[in-house]
Amino acid sequence: MILKAGFAQELLEPAAAGTEIPLGGLEEGPQPDFVRPMVEVTLLRPFRERAFMRAVRTAYDNRCAMSGMRLINGGGRPEVQAAHIKPVAKNGPDSIRNGLALSGTLHWLFDRGLISVSDDHEILVAKKHVPDQVARFLNTDRKLIVPKERRLQPNPHYLKFHRESVFKP
Repeated sequence: MILKAGFAQELLEPAAAGTEIPLGGLEEGPQPDFVRPMVEVTLLRPFRERAFMRAVRTAYDNRCAMSGMRLINGGGRPEVQAAHIKPVAKNGPDSIRNGLALSGTLHWLFDRGLISVSDDHEILVAKKHVPDQVARFLNTDRKLIVPKERRLQPNPHYLKFHRESVFKP
């Protein structure tokens, strides 16, 4: 099917910059619906507790800790995500103190080690890997907004782990 669609060459050789991308006949107008085959997949991954997400969102008042944005969608659900400071893949627990409420973009940057947090809650940015425009997303004082209750604030142990094992300064 891939060969018939004309994509075989594109899979073998990446297109050079500025090269026109062939549309494989799709430029001719509407095409008939494509029925994709269904496949059964068995997935083995660490269990993620939904209570963690709800508790972190609540602790941060459904507000992104790095940008201060509080977005509630049309259905009344917050758009902020619960990010693990010490990742699940590295056996990080589903504890509020191992969580940060982050917007989708900042969560992505945090998980990839492009931003991190110091023990005094300063937001750290990987200078060589992150465009300057990212600064526009961050709180102007470059400080994390944390819950008022100390028992809900990020644990320095997890912050240190993130800086030493995930962050790319």
